[in-house]
Amino acid sequence: MRVLSGIQPTGALHIGNYLGMMRPMLSYMDRSELFVFIVNLHALTSVHDGPKLSTGTLEAAADFLALGLDPDRCIFWVQSDVPEVVELAWILTCITPMGLLERCHSYKDKIARGLSPNHGLFAYPVLMAADILLYQSHVVPVGKDQKQHLEVTRDIAFKFNSTFGETFVIPEAEISDEVATVPGTDGQKMSKSYDNTIEIFLDEKTLKKKVMGIVTDSTPVDQPKDPETCNLFQIYRHFAPPDRVADLQRLYVEGGAAYGTIKKELVGILWDYFRESRDERERLINDPGHIRALLAKGAQKARDIAKGTIDTVRRRTGLIY
Repeated sequence: MRVLSGIQPTGALHIGNYLGMMRPMLSYMDRSELFVFIVNLHALTSVHDGPKLSTGTLEAAADFLALGLDPDRCIFWVQSDVPEVVELAWILTCITPMGLLERCHSYKDKIARGLSPNHGLFAYPVLMAADILLYQSHVVPVGKDQKQHLEVTRDIAFKFNSTFGETFVIPEAEISDEVATVPGTDGQKMSKSYDNTIEIFLDEKTLKKKVMGIVTDSTPVDQPKDPETCNLFQIYRHFAPPDRVADLQRLYVEGGAAYGTIKKELVGILWDYFRESRDERERLINDPGHIRALLAKGAQKARDIAKGTIDTVRRRTGLIY
């Protein structure tokens, strides 16, 4: 089984990324063919600062590696280092109905939040489809907000296969109900767009400030609270030991849960949880040549697979004559 996942290099990696994509993805290294890539072409829809994108790409790679991604047990590369994906995106664009893209919620949501409408933002789902189909991916772990885009990928694959003959694997989305939507500090989905994230590689002082700023209600300490609707508990439960999570859940239900105390405890838990990864990331950031070499090696592996797919697509569409 081939599993594919990626992340944009458009900001510091936060715990929502880790829970929703990174941790589940790492679990595939020993049981599947894992493909992981940094989607810098997608990032161009909103990042128009060359040095920022370049630096962000290297930092995203360091993040992945520091958190346990082993390039010897997966294929790890940068999206733009495999140019076949752009060719496939154009070919798929030519068979993608406008109505399919016009129904995508993500484009409308981003425009509503003030992003400048451009064709790249509108056609984002087609490039995503090319990313997935080029490598004949079977499973794509995605957040709940990306589910519709995966459905678009499936629709495009069905359309291509019915038009030109069986070519692409029809991928399946994998969405973990437990971490499909990780709340941010304000209770909305944790997202860079909402500025409500808790980044993994913060210094301790900034981490404390972020955690202490998690929005909670005004229920008195001695009164019962619902842990399922509490932003603080929903973050805490992913990182604390199971027995401590169970104890805290009882305090919520029976009364006695003090938000301030829980926040201080969470600061320590998060700081310790990512301690080794922080040290490894610092080492990697200081050796960018090593990172580039690893990414180049991964890109060659990815391209070897991509060439097989794109050659088949060229033949079936008549681009080889």
